[in-house]
Amino acid sequence: MQTESLAVGSELPPVVKEITQKTIARYADASGDHNPLHVDPDFAATTQFEGPIAHGMLVLAYLSEMLTGAFGDRWLESGHLKIRFRAPARPGDTITATGTVTAVDGGFVSCDIECKNQTGETLISGQAQVSS
Repeated sequence: MQTESLAVGSELPPVVKEITQKTIARYADASGDHNPLHVDPDFAATTQFEGPIAHGMLVLAYLSEMLTGAFGDRWLESGHLKIRFRAPARPGDTITATGTVTAVDGGFVSCDIECKNQTGETLISGQAQVSS
């Protein structure tokens, strides 16, 4: 995405991903985080979540993928995030990562970003900033 074409209100191309228990297990192997809340459905059923949930950082990676798609190397070299985890993602959820440009000034592009599930529940929300 060319920053010259960005204006306040521009929407970044979304990233849509399905969360499966296999996705969660693969992330656990890659990250080394095998917390039973994520990888053991029987254990997770006994928790306040009543079932397994995805690693927050796995869901956050979808936002980073969206920002990398929109800004390429500029995101990787100069991107900054300020986010808040709001709700867990679960196996079977379809996650949509979106972003909207809120400012283009001072050599930076600022965006409101979020991940929502298929019911519209916000899982992660925040702001991103990247040099233009």
